[in-house]
Amino acid sequence: MGRWAQLSANELNVLEGVFWAHGPSRDALSSQLEFSKTRANAVVAGLIEQGWLDEVGLRASSGGRRAETLQLHRGLGVLLCADLGATSVEVAVLTPDLQVLARHGESIDVRDGPAVVLSRMRTLMRELLTRGGIKPKQVIAIGVGVPGPVDFASGQLVEPPLMPHWDSYSIRDDLRADYEAPVWVDNDVNLMALGELWRLKRTLPNFLVIKVGTGIGCGVVCHGEVYRGANGSAGDVGHICVDPDGPRCHCGNLGCVETMAAGPAIARAATEASQTGRSAMLAERLNDQGQLTPEDVGHASRAGDAAANGIVQASGALIGQMLASVVNFFNPSHVFLGGGVTRIGPLFLASLRQSVYQRSLALSTRHLEILYSPLGDQSGLVGAGVLAMQEMLRGRGKVLPA
Repeated sequence: MGRWAQLSANELNVLEGVFWAHGPSRDALSSQLEFSKTRANAVVAGLIEQGWLDEVGLRASSGGRRAETLQLHRGLGVLLCADLGATSVEVAVLTPDLQVLARHGESIDVRDGPAVVLSRMRTLMRELLTRGGIKPKQVIAIGVGVPGPVDFASGQLVEPPLMPHWDSYSIRDDLRADYEAPVWVDNDVNLMALGELWRLKRTLPNFLVIKVGTGIGCGVVCHGEVYRGANGSAGDVGHICVDPDGPRCHCGNLGCVETMAAGPAIARAATEASQTGRSAMLAERLNDQGQLTPEDVGHASRAGDAAANGIVQASGALIGQMLASVVNFFNPSHVFLGGGVTRIGPLFLASLRQSVYQRSLALSTRHLEILYSPLGDQSGLVGAGVLAMQEMLRGRGKVLPA
């Protein structure tokens, strides 16, 4: 990591500016960083000569000589990224400008504990590197997302409700057994928010990302930065109460939106509808498969099944009820929805929107847009790459002592 430590503050600022701008010209970079053109050109020239930046392609002409665009040099190395969910894991190798070189996903169960899950994750990382002919020493940084609250400074999970046996476990130390690169760990929906922020080139300063899967979480972008709160638990909206007389959540409280409207709740409601004769379509699927998933409910809903439609609408309405309070409090310009449950169809989004607009203040929703995340399933992996590069480029890439 010595080469990175030798970069000056100006050089790091330029590299970070290139990373976030997705291929700017020198003039655009100068304006973005509020550098003089002479100063920007001098720093850029030095970084090109030292192999940090490349000049690639030509921007469309605006009347003068067509400007070359800048990008991070591919020879800098690669990023290793992992998006760990409650029931799945995705691992990828990315270039410094976040192009995916290799990717693999498979089912896991985080309740198996860190020894089992991280052993498999490390195996997948090694396989992807080997397949691409990439050596471990070429890994410059590692980003990992997890479905639970994270103390960002230490990279440790703190009593994660969906992850028994993971409390205070150091994923950072675990991965450092295989790699010399620094490791950054954050809540999975914070990484989704970082991915959206990078996609948008920081053009939206205040927005939310809601993930609806096995659990429900919220990534908060405030003034162009992911807001983590005092201890890293900002955005833990899944345990907001939407019914004080509701069922008991795994966190111990009653009526949390997560236990009433996330993926497992949808599956339970579908099973009940099939067993009580309210949905012949879901009963047939249950008989064929032995269990039902939110995707099954989505298929039945799109086919016109009344019981499935009711389940989808109820889930969307409850999440919208929770989100309305958050919208009133934070006043975002956009809300992006991601996670597996968002694949159940347009009725979910329509129900959620209706609930938010009915319950939020007029001023909070006057210009609010609520839509599915354009990054889709890639948002977590992209966000893990953003986290790794951002921390490196902010000079926080030094490997910490064990």
